[in-house]
Amino acid sequence: MKRVDAILRHPLFAEKLRLLNELEAERAFCRHDLTHLLDVARLMWIDVLEKGLALDRETVYAAALLHDLGRAEQIQRGIPHEQASAALAESILPAAGFTADEIAAVVAAIRSHRGSAPADARNALGEILYRADKACRLCWRCDARDACNWPEERKHAGIAR
Repeated sequence: MKRVDAILRHPLFAEKLRLLNELEAERAFCRHDLTHLLDVARLMWIDVLEKGLALDRETVYAAALLHDLGRAEQIQRGIPHEQASAALAESILPAAGFTADEIAAVVAAIRSHRGSAPADARNALGEILYRADKACRLCWRCDARDACNWPEERKHAGIAR
């Protein structure tokens, strides 16, 4: 996956991920590190395979790797991270060799991954990103569960997707 490797090597990706890791170093739950991004990517790809969707694996991984990259902007400046992440994707993806159509699909998926768009308004990539981002959390095993700001009904009680 040469284009995915290009994202991972991109200086802006590395800088934003390093900053995010620094800003969340003391966070007890739900960090948005590379492990989270790869967990989301893998769950998305499983979903694509199970549903027989015609989505390119590198595009799926690109959406997952970039969907939370703007969280540092949210923490530092109050910019919703889906907006900041979409802007970062627009900067990184062309250098990684993605086409204009692929970039548009990834950016749309990132913009809707927090559920801000109704399910019927999301593209297929956005729908699987939304589900995978929520499903990858291990709430039932989290030592910080009681301190989490998610409502109880959103916390996962098991592995079900």
